[in-house]
Amino acid sequence: MPASEVPQLRPGVPAGYLPRNALPDSLTLVPPPPSAGTAAFAADEAAYRSTRGLRDSGRWKQASEDAVLRFPQAAGTFSCAAGVPITENDTPHAYMLLRRTLADAGLATYAAKDRYKRARPFTTDNQATCTPAEEAGLAKDGSYPSGHASLGWAWALVLAEIVPERADAILQRGVTYGQSRVICGVHWQSDVDAGRLVAAGVVARLHAEPAFVAELGAARKEIRDARDRSLAPSRDCAAEALGAN
Repeated sequence: MPASEVPQLRPGVPAGYLPRNALPDSLTLVPPPPSAGTAAFAADEAAYRSTRGLRDSGRWKQASEDAVLRFPQAAGTFSCAAGVPITENDTPHAYMLLRRTLADAGLATYAAKDRYKRARPFTTDNQATCTPAEEAGLAKDGSYPSGHASLGWAWALVLAEIVPERADAILQRGVTYGQSRVICGVHWQSDVDAGRLVAAGVVARLHAEPAFVAELGAARKEIRDARDRSLAPSRDCAAEALGAN
């Protein structure tokens, strides 16, 4: 489907491939978030505390960059892992896959988000996050499941299918992308884990959607062509690898 014909959620923001009534139900897919006083919540608190010393580190900077969902910036998130540029000009079908699956994987978290309205770590601990400008909005948005982790893992699953020879690197990038939300101080670990479960449900459902399947095939071909032409990511992949550690 040409980009000009893709339906939009609002001007400049394409809708996902799935109608709202076809999105997986996150209330069914994930259990309630851990309650205070349980071992699971103690594990969440321990994971959060273990990342507070990363403030102003390279990993902290990477977490800040991973928080950006604006395009075209967000499209480059997996370009190093995939080994090719993911841009509107070089790989337009892969670019559109990321934009549209963002909507599907993000929106699918909201049944659980709105039911549980879990408080985010920084709202209870009063420590800085890696995205201070977003704190006011995040404080009003439920923490569980993580929307960023959901869409990041959906991206990783889709791209691993498109570039199977780079699947290990792509999936590892998907893991670090989700963990960036814990490092940033805006999600608990269980939020991220639940977000990945939602993503898996979304990607499984997407494979029954003809428009997604067609775009997947077109993206696979154009990325293969990009690799044949030795097109390289424009990002500093060495710096990204250092920042992820």
